[in-house]
Amino acid sequence: MPAALRRRRRTSALLATTAALATAAALAAALPAQAHTDKGGHGRPSRYQDVQLLSFNDLHGNLEPPSGSSGRVTELQPDGTTKTVDAGGAEYLATHLRTARQGHPYSITAAGGDMVGASPLLSGLFHDEPTVEALNKLKLDVTSVGNHEFDEGARELARLQNGGCHPTDGCYTDKRFEGADYPYLAANVLDEKTKRPILKPYWVWKKKDVKIGFIGVTLEGTPNIVSADGVKGLAFKDEVETIDKYAKVLQRQGVQSIVALIHEGGFPASGAYNYDCDAAGAGSGISGPIVDIAKNVTPAVDALVTGHTHNAYVCDIPDPSGRPRMVTSAASFGRLYTDTTLTYDRRTGDIARTAVKSANRVVTRDVPKAQDMTDLIARWNTLAAPIGNRPIGWISGDIGNTGTESPMGDLIADAQLAHGKELDPKTSLALMNPGGVRAGLTYAAKGAEGDGVVTYAEGFTVQPFANTVNLQDFTGAQLVQVLKEQVSGPNAAAPKILQPSAGLTYTLDMTRSGADRVVTDSIRLNGAAIDPAATYRVATNSFLAGGGDGFPTLGQGTNDVVGSDDLAALEKYLTANSSAGSPIAPPATDRITVVQ
Repeated sequence: MPAALRRRRRTSALLATTAALATAAALAAALPAQAHTDKGGHGRPSRYQDVQLLSFNDLHGNLEPPSGSSGRVTELQPDGTTKTVDAGGAEYLATHLRTARQGHPYSITAAGGDMVGASPLLSGLFHDEPTVEALNKLKLDVTSVGNHEFDEGARELARLQNGGCHPTDGCYTDKRFEGADYPYLAANVLDEKTKRPILKPYWVWKKKDVKIGFIGVTLEGTPNIVSADGVKGLAFKDEVETIDKYAKVLQRQGVQSIVALIHEGGFPASGAYNYDCDAAGAGSGISGPIVDIAKNVTPAVDALVTGHTHNAYVCDIPDPSGRPRMVTSAASFGRLYTDTTLTYDRRTGDIARTAVKSANRVVTRDVPKAQDMTDLIARWNTLAAPIGNRPIGWISGDIGNTGTESPMGDLIADAQLAHGKELDPKTSLALMNPGGVRAGLTYAAKGAEGDGVVTYAEGFTVQPFANTVNLQDFTGAQLVQVLKEQVSGPNAAAPKILQPSAGLTYTLDMTRSGADRVVTDSIRLNGAAIDPAATYRVATNSFLAGGGDGFPTLGQGTNDVVGSDDLAALEKYLTANSSAGSPIAPPATDRITVVQ
């Protein structure tokens, strides 16, 4: 299928402690036993009103239940062991949200960005119109933008907000696309010419005399993880400065209760969604960019709903005044939602911060499916089926996308090396960015195709970005520098380990710091040491070839050749190297030796 029909995107411990407040007990005593009741004993509103905030983030168009590890969460058991739970799918998310809202007349549903982009074929093939339609039916009230909302640029984002047929592909049905019923907030994304936000910076939810303001921002570093075309003409400002600015605007308007929706996140100490972030000792706490943001955002903000890192956490992080403040994230792909209670004080118009409660809930698949979501998925699947159901290869087992070096990452790198050699036999190796490997391939059939069959739709879910495979020349010294950039510079705090093609081997010593974690003397290509003065022909996707993901040296290659679409390269490799009788086996992931 034409690349124009596919998403264009070039992807992708500081312990949080709770300060003990002497006022907590007094405030808890002051709160009425039934804070959620709307009326006091004499028909007047009570002082305190519980407001339910349901939130999620990083859905990425996953309307159908995500497969493999992308469709599971890890749950900590009372005895300290863990188990995995199948989770996700819009049919189940709708049921869970609708059930959660019952008995809560004051309820808001908000999201932390990346609702669309890097989506499976069911949504991505149609420029994510199906996901916007689903979110409308889910009664999403508001969301921040994420970096993936810019995959196709600001104009396409405006279309998702306001509606209208796609400028190239037109209308997919006999009905005009109506756009999102909910506002996208982009407080820190400015038009470079007008210096004004390209979308609303904030939004106020009101019910009777209760009002809560929402400010939405995405990570300041969005230009580093999105294609240049996607962010052309835009400026991305500091998250803290922007939130502080609009908190003052809201306060001047009489809005004292404020929630920040921030598409930036952290790295929890535990992989279990229900771990106790605020407990002492190992296995608790959170690190990463969101910690510094949370510690510096004005105390006027009462809670932070975050995302981007696809992790799950519910943590108290001290604000600049030292008071604990709730910071949450609900993993990704609709596997969790966060249920937060904000106790609104009618006397002050503010949130009683010490009364805030929050927990992540699993979107289990043991509840009835929401019929309207089933119908929506079926309708769009009918349109996608002729393209999506086509077999493109066969596998002998699950090919996962997790780990420092993943089987799926290796397979993609091998496919790009093969395509590179077709373009130029001198091609030496290929490197694939881990954020571009959006899913693995599962052996079990998702539909009627049969076990082990890889369909085009499944391949699209793995690589939905419509990158091209590019060739560039680098010196050996530059190649070594590229590998060191995985763990230094912008990637020092959160390493981005490039997935290597067969023949490239080296040791990654994580006991060291910075660039030294890549052991230079261990780097080998087909068993030979890298010659600093020699020239190596390297295949990457076009996002990396532009220096994306914190790899500036990859933007300095010479003798560029632009090849085919990256999914086409994967499809050709699978077709050429597998059959029903001789399926391809998962790569052994023995190219990088990791020392912990």
